[in-house]
Amino acid sequence: MRRLVIAAAWVGWAAALAVPATAQQTQQVSVQSGSAHTSHASHYEPMKLPQHARAFYQSVRGIDRLSVRRTASGNLLRFSYRVTDPAAAKLLGDKSTTPYLYGEAKHVLLEVPVMDNIGQLRQTGDLEVGQEYWMVFSNKGDVVKAGDRVNVLIGSFHIDGLVVQ
Repeated sequence: MRRLVIAAAWVGWAAALAVPATAQQTQQVSVQSGSAHTSHASHYEPMKLPQHARAFYQSVRGIDRLSVRRTASGNLLRFSYRVTDPAAAKLLGDKSTTPYLYGEAKHVLLEVPVMDNIGQLRQTGDLEVGQEYWMVFSNKGDVVKAGDRVNVLIGSFHIDGLVVQ
């Protein structure tokens, strides 16, 4: 957990250094004028997960049909997947691991909410071939938007470059 937080801080710091000086001046001017909106419109169109990445996740990680969708008016993000190899994907169903969703655009780390009577909003237990599973991440404040790229981190199990629908 601590390593993940430190890694996220380093990524945020490196991204801040990569912003050109003119963009930093533009951000400072907009903050001084009272506007809290500092994000830039991307010139790139979001694309689906490439075929070679889908083949990798199916052969090495034992999952396919990966998707991240906004639900509950954008307050929740639902990550869903289908299991093709339960042995390779067993970390996804492990209760002891804590899943995170990292939003690349805003450098945020989202967690699976825990309800008092229900527990974590995710499916855990023994995985079966051909079954679809899901987990829900809290997105309070609508920090991660549709079209943003996100990474799902569950222990050593990383799924990178998913586009939020």
